[in-house]
Amino acid sequence: MKLLFCALFLLSLSVPLTVPAQTTARTDSSITSREFGGTRAGQPVQLWTLRNRNGLTAQVITYGAIIYSLEVPDKNGHFTNVVLNCGTLADYELRSPCFGAVVGRYANRIAHATFTLDGRQFHLPANAGPNNLHGGPRGFDKQVWHATPSQGKNFVALTLAYSSKDGEDGFPGTLDCRVRYELNDRNEWRMEYSATTDKATPVNLSNHAYWNLAGAQSGDVLKHVLTVNAAEYLAADETLIPTGEVLPVSGTPLDFRQPHPIGERIGLITGQQFGGGYDHCLVLRPHQPRKLAFCARLADPDSGRVMEVFTTQPAVQLFSANFPAGAFQGPRAYSYPAHPGFCLETEHYPDSPNHPQFPSTILRPGQTYHEVTLHRFTVAKD
Repeated sequence: MKLLFCALFLLSLSVPLTVPAQTTARTDSSITSREFGGTRAGQPVQLWTLRNRNGLTAQVITYGAIIYSLEVPDKNGHFTNVVLNCGTLADYELRSPCFGAVVGRYANRIAHATFTLDGRQFHLPANAGPNNLHGGPRGFDKQVWHATPSQGKNFVALTLAYSSKDGEDGFPGTLDCRVRYELNDRNEWRMEYSATTDKATPVNLSNHAYWNLAGAQSGDVLKHVLTVNAAEYLAADETLIPTGEVLPVSGTPLDFRQPHPIGERIGLITGQQFGGGYDHCLVLRPHQPRKLAFCARLADPDSGRVMEVFTTQPAVQLFSANFPAGAFQGPRAYSYPAHPGFCLETEHYPDSPNHPQFPSTILRPGQTYHEVTLHRFTVAKD
């Protein structure tokens, strides 16, 4: 099995890639900020713009530590934003399905919104049927983070910090969190998460970007070609809580060990809980804690844009934005169609606090939570 994954990884690296001549002209990297308005509670929000020396440009807002946009070139050197976003801050507060946000204190679901830790039961708000989803209705995606810029010879970076108080949304311990976004001159977008606590608590942080490599307002992503380094997935019940079974992807539409268009087998997903598409947690192999390893490759055949994902996390949640057409709007009142983006949420397993056989997500005083996910952007030759 290890030989198979090594072969797949080497295959992904052997695909001929190039960056168009238009993107190789060196310009000064930069990081700047401007106001993005205020929340309903009156908190000011900033928008930060990071630009590398190849022209790739990322924008981040301090509300939710949200990736607002990320502009990368196509095979002709044309830049466009490849992450779904909202038009206004009010839309992010009221009508966003976590577009581009950091989700926590616990990404994904916790069953029945309860867990037991060190003999004590904790109750969380139920915001997804009977379950807790992404930390609750006031999760990290709904908080204003404090931003600190930095810049080096080959990168620009933004560190965002948030302190989640003891008891916030039912979780124990004050959790001091940081996410460091880095855009470097290798055309890599690096997300580094860290956290410390004063009481034992579950922690599972992820970013909920919806990717559309053809452009955020270009239609659906069903023609995008996906490869995932996973031979197993977590079986889920009717509320998307893991049953505890870890099953092989072989023979299922979840088998992306070889490249497949996202829309090729999406119709084979018939479980009502999945909403007419992918919403599954795949187990990454081989996983070594804190070691960055190949996770997935997403490619748009029309634009030539390619995104490779590497992570230290043990799993990735595939989500094909299974919303009805018109459910959400982007800038300039653009109405998103069904399946307008694809999420690759690198994370620990859902509901791990209630499954002792799963990799632990419990952080204790004196320990430091640390995970990294990296996105590498290239362009495929015709």
